[in-house]
Amino acid sequence: MKKDQLFTRRRALLAGAAAVGAVGTAGVFGWGGDAEPVKAAAPAAGAPPRSLPLKPSAYRLQPLTGYGPPRAAPARTPVRSEPLLKMTGPGRTMVLTFDDGPDPRYTPGILDTLAEYDVRAMFFVCGEMAVDNQDLLERMADEGHIVGNHTWTHPLLTKLTRRQIHSEMARTSDVIEEGYGERPRWFRAPYGAWNRAAFQLGAELGMDPLAWTVDTLDWTTPGTRSIVDRVEHGAAPGVVVLSHDAGGDRSQSVRALRTYLPQLLNSGYEITVPHRPYT
Repeated sequence: MKKDQLFTRRRALLAGAAAVGAVGTAGVFGWGGDAEPVKAAAPAAGAPPRSLPLKPSAYRLQPLTGYGPPRAAPARTPVRSEPLLKMTGPGRTMVLTFDDGPDPRYTPGILDTLAEYDVRAMFFVCGEMAVDNQDLLERMADEGHIVGNHTWTHPLLTKLTRRQIHSEMARTSDVIEEGYGERPRWFRAPYGAWNRAAFQLGAELGMDPLAWTVDTLDWTTPGTRSIVDRVEHGAAPGVVVLSHDAGGDRSQSVRALRTYLPQLLNSGYEITVPHRPYT
């Protein structure tokens, strides 16, 4: 298949995803009249423990089809003063996010599990990883996942100049567009270290900042059971879960997803991806 045809197919898929998101997850993230983000109801360590009664799930996402209705030109991305932390709206919705990849050792296993349960997730990729793994970006696009910007080299942004921050973000957006077929609309600061320049430059590049409400701490390799427990105990409507698919040995993260994803679905949670109302 020619490259132009592949990009056309991906853009059609993404357009369909946006249309489905507008219907199924409209208002997933809440914005007030002053365009300020909704603050999390719990610290980044996660929401209070919640039991997970097992019952059949009626909330799994359906395959994406169609091209969706025509959309007006996107509005300018607002400059925020803090990242979005959680989802708002009806239903028991959650977002799963994976940082630092793509890594051919671990990302395919995560994608396989998501595909098995017909679930969409978010991948915040680093440019230095994405540039050599364009095939994984292509697969993410083809399977309806959202790819966000996690900078090129995963630096501490608060220690960089504005020019350096812009370079880290812009180069990564270019690589994402090449492999994914569309420039990213979301970014996440490495280590959760945000500053004014990061918010401003991210907005200039058309991206919203997204943090998290439940940290699995999988980067510490605490054991598969520990990762599963953190997700299950932190599960609550609106939660954004942070995990990793690169940056070290992520085999525990791959195995943990196989356990907690079906349990969340069977407990009535909808694992979905965010929709931006102005794009």
